[in-house]
Amino acid sequence: MYKTVEATQRTFDYVLVADKADDDDDDIRVRKQKAFIQVLEKKNIEVTTIENDDKLFFGLRAPREIFEDYTYLLKVSDSCNCCGDEKSNITQATRIRIVDLILRNTFINTGENLHKLMEKGVFDTKFCLHEETEQKNLTEKWARWSALFKHQPFSDVKCYFGEKVALYYLWLSWYTKMLIPAAVLGIVLFLYGLAFFKTSPLIKEVCESNITMCPRCDKRCTVWKLSDTCTYAKVSHLFDNEGTVFFAMFMAIWATLFLELWKRTRAKYVSKWKVYDWCEEEEELILEIMSNPDCQANEFRHSYFRSILVLILVTLMLMLIIGLAHALVVFRVVAAPLLSEGKSEFIKDHANTVALILGAILHYVTIQIMTRVNRWVSLKLCQIEKTNSFAATEKSFTIKMFTFQFFTLFSSLFYVAFFMGRINGHPGNYVRIAGWRLEECHPSGCLTDLFIQMAIIMILKQTLNNIFEFTVPWLKNCFSRSNIKCSRCNGNEDGLDKPYNNYELQDWLRNYHLAPTNAFSLFNEFLEMVVQFSFTTIFVAAFPLAPLLALINNIFEIRLDAIKMVHLERRVVPRKTNDIGVWTKVLEFIGVLAVIANGLVIGVSSDFIPRLVYRYYYGPCANGITNTQSVACMEGYINDTLSMAYMSHEAVEKDFGFEQMKLDNKINITECSYRDYRTNEDYSLTAQFWLVLAVRFAFVILFEHVVVVCKFIAAWFVPDNPMKVKNDRLYDKLSRLKKELRSESLPHVSSL
Repeated sequence: MYKTVEATQRTFDYVLVADKADDDDDDIRVRKQKAFIQVLEKKNIEVTTIENDDKLFFGLRAPREIFEDYTYLLKVSDSCNCCGDEKSNITQATRIRIVDLILRNTFINTGENLHKLMEKGVFDTKFCLHEETEQKNLTEKWARWSALFKHQPFSDVKCYFGEKVALYYLWLSWYTKMLIPAAVLGIVLFLYGLAFFKTSPLIKEVCESNITMCPRCDKRCTVWKLSDTCTYAKVSHLFDNEGTVFFAMFMAIWATLFLELWKRTRAKYVSKWKVYDWCEEEEELILEIMSNPDCQANEFRHSYFRSILVLILVTLMLMLIIGLAHALVVFRVVAAPLLSEGKSEFIKDHANTVALILGAILHYVTIQIMTRVNRWVSLKLCQIEKTNSFAATEKSFTIKMFTFQFFTLFSSLFYVAFFMGRINGHPGNYVRIAGWRLEECHPSGCLTDLFIQMAIIMILKQTLNNIFEFTVPWLKNCFSRSNIKCSRCNGNEDGLDKPYNNYELQDWLRNYHLAPTNAFSLFNEFLEMVVQFSFTTIFVAAFPLAPLLALINNIFEIRLDAIKMVHLERRVVPRKTNDIGVWTKVLEFIGVLAVIANGLVIGVSSDFIPRLVYRYYYGPCANGITNTQSVACMEGYINDTLSMAYMSHEAVEKDFGFEQMKLDNKINITECSYRDYRTNEDYSLTAQFWLVLAVRFAFVILFEHVVVVCKFIAAWFVPDNPMKVKNDRLYDKLSRLKKELRSESLPHVSSL
């Protein structure tokens, strides 16, 4: 069927895999296989075919002339690659990248390329080969657990996996280092809250209170004592104290410094790797010419119809995601009263908290499902757009996927942070969804609810994702190895058919059984880390320990990803770049959003402003009365934030759905307290409410303007490029220009 060539031990650029033909029904598939191989051979690609069991392996090796043409056409500052052979300046990574594009741009007479042929089963898969020597080198320096705290060999990673992968690990390493001061300060803030755990008058007021609170839900709930939530108040104080404001400001400025210092780090390495002036557009044009010398430029196009269609579909998708966030709210609203009827006394006493935890777990499950849906929708939208290059498609896909993921992750958190407890109404006029009352905030504030949501989602996402991300390819690799070993024992030594070259086939089988990779494999890693960066910055005021969790995760994430890429996955196609691309813009957007969100969290969600107003306007110290203990100025604060509802039996039945309220099912109650600033007569808002609201908005505006100014100053103060990089590039350009001028041997030059 095919001319089988005995392979020698040499480097192959790529391997194609296809199923053997069993009957006449496969004639069309076989003809297309032959047609594709013949087109490759016309492009001077050397094809070596090896049969094994029910598979055909096609080893591809491109001629040296193609890469010489590439070097000639490049003619930019990165044309000399220090990792390659001094004569050719061509690395195996460069060979793989060029051959990969040739494969993607090779068409048979039916107009089908390799992607279409693989969809129709003509070819099973394609992959580039790992190099055993380089694998051992990377394992020794990088891809093993004993190197957990060692410096990463970024240049070696670049030479093997390409600049794109190397810049990912460089960015992740820098991000992890920058998390250290943020994590330390978060721990200090946590310890500060812990230091006043027992002495805070706010906690004491809750724990020793005899206040009777209104039912949290209808029919199934009853009145309760404020002192029952003593533990909740203590936890709230750990994350909602005076230090929260300064930590939020620090993290907003930290995000700016992180990006500015990252740009400097990136500039140093891309200058060292000679890709500082690299142009993606020119690179793609050169690779197109390598694939087809007669190719035509894929012109830029813009369609208003397609843009409007994509915008409408994106809006519909976002409405669906926000609708899921509303469904989570409904779940918590329904779950709380149902749990309050349970047999367990603990669950009955903490029904709202348990409902919140279950909602957070359900939110995580929703995230896992929607991640796959979001990916599929993003790819379809990119197909509708019909971008003119892979780089443009990747950028468009990144923006759409991140937008969908962001709304999936944060829609529910934004509700908890800014709406929960503020739109639920009051006795006599409660807001309901399908007959169920909306959730209320604890008298100590809603920040703890936000903390619980974030902690559960972040811990589950990081822990479970890493476990599945590593164990699935590891188990598959173990299973594949056992299959290869079994094939050696089934009457066919080494699982090979003589006279084929044993070494080559064994190496191809080893690579074939590794977990597959694709053009977006690295995207998944970036998305995971950028989402984590969002958690670390946007709502950090509610979760100061987020940087610590991120730091611990990233220390292990780096080695997990390294081991996975070197040993458990097929080699990714090395790609050239000099930046992390559109992710920089995404990180800048997150940095700006972090300022807005943290300002709103402190001003709106936190009790920082109401406490401030009470201390200086309504509290014991408001009239200039001093006390040896300044904390005494906050005495009576909790009671000040509560309003009283005086209710007749008719009103109780109308509002809560039962004939009478009873405390411990014994004493009838006709009055109860609830969290709000309202009068006792007609439930109208008090003057204190409007004062607190005005101060809240004033604080948000002041906070955001101050932090934004600090961000701009930090961005201006830290140059994007180190002076050494600028000077090195200056002297490099000068020396190359002089060398080029002398090499021309022009008459007027010799006369100078």
